[in-house]
Amino acid sequence: MPAFDPDLYVIPANALEERFITAGGPGGQNVNKVATAVQLRVAIFRLGLPVAVFRKLRTLAGSRLNSDGVIVIQAQRFRTQEANREDARNRFIALLAEAYKRDAPRIATRPSKASKVRRIEGKKARSTIKAGRGRYRPD
Repeated sequence: MPAFDPDLYVIPANALEERFITAGGPGGQNVNKVATAVQLRVAIFRLGLPVAVFRKLRTLAGSRLNSDGVIVIQAQRFRTQEANREDARNRFIALLAEAYKRDAPRIATRPSKASKVRRIEGKKARSTIKAGRGRYRPD
């Protein structure tokens, strides 16, 4: 996988759409009049990502990814539209940088002897508890 440099990455214009919406929360009458919150919509299939990065990005996006293959990031942390726009883009770049990170390979380990003994003892104890639940049959 190629290295990812967030400072050099530019989101392609055809993959990006910004919508400005009114923010929720406190703010008086101004919050209802001025569209300062930003909804950044990025079509991930238009980014030209390597397959492994594309798959990991889909996993990391979670509920932010809709059925059309568009990641929706909403930013309303700041009072100005420009600051929210920058925040939304930075959050997407951070998500993309995380997708480019390679997972550490899992190192297979064997269970210790003591853990095997504990497992068997637990199974035996559970077995005797369950055996006692049956009907009583005098011999």
